[in-house]
Amino acid sequence: MKSGEFLFPPGVVLAFARANAAPRRRKLPDERRALTHKFSVAGHEGYITVGLYEDGTPGEIFLTMAKEGSTISGLMNAFATAISLTLQYGVPLDALVEKFSHMRFEPSGYTKNPEIPIAESLVDYIVRWLASRFLSVRPVAAPTHKPVVDFQPVDGMEPHPCVGPIVSGGHNEPFQNSTDAPNCHECGSLMVRSGVRYKCLNCGATGEDAHPGISPSQ
Repeated sequence: MKSGEFLFPPGVVLAFARANAAPRRRKLPDERRALTHKFSVAGHEGYITVGLYEDGTPGEIFLTMAKEGSTISGLMNAFATAISLTLQYGVPLDALVEKFSHMRFEPSGYTKNPEIPIAESLVDYIVRWLASRFLSVRPVAAPTHKPVVDFQPVDGMEPHPCVGPIVSGGHNEPFQNSTDAPNCHECGSLMVRSGVRYKCLNCGATGEDAHPGISPSQ
């Protein structure tokens, strides 16, 4: 051993390495700024309160549902605690948004927020709202996959696939897929936009207006 060098026992070196490698929690100060947002998803109202670090980034969230004591309220409290801990341990918000956005389960439906007109679940609305306030790049809609149809031409004729609208009740009503379309209240299948309303291609049931305030005659 050279002069001036110190040799630490292997146990001390290992303990020091483990201490530096352990995740560190960045807690918020005792006094912090906060932002509160009121939301409503399919009639279920609640409040999102976001605690902010000194640099304005979110460090914790609190979720308060209008119906205290309900199962939804308990689940939202647990979700808020989990998100707060992940943020304080350094998980990027965009990773959480990418993971939890467009999760589909009830309650889901129309909101009062023009930036997020339809939410596929409470979790979907919460993370998309966080993205709209604290991220420069917002989550994109889930891609829709068009079915591939193999047209077999007849001798002497060229194939002409049908690309026109579907005729229903004497009116042309093209169906449009939408990632924010609600589930069918009869069979649970994903509905598609038909004119100004949503329609289920599985059982034929119709849903709420796709464009509230626009009558079918317009």
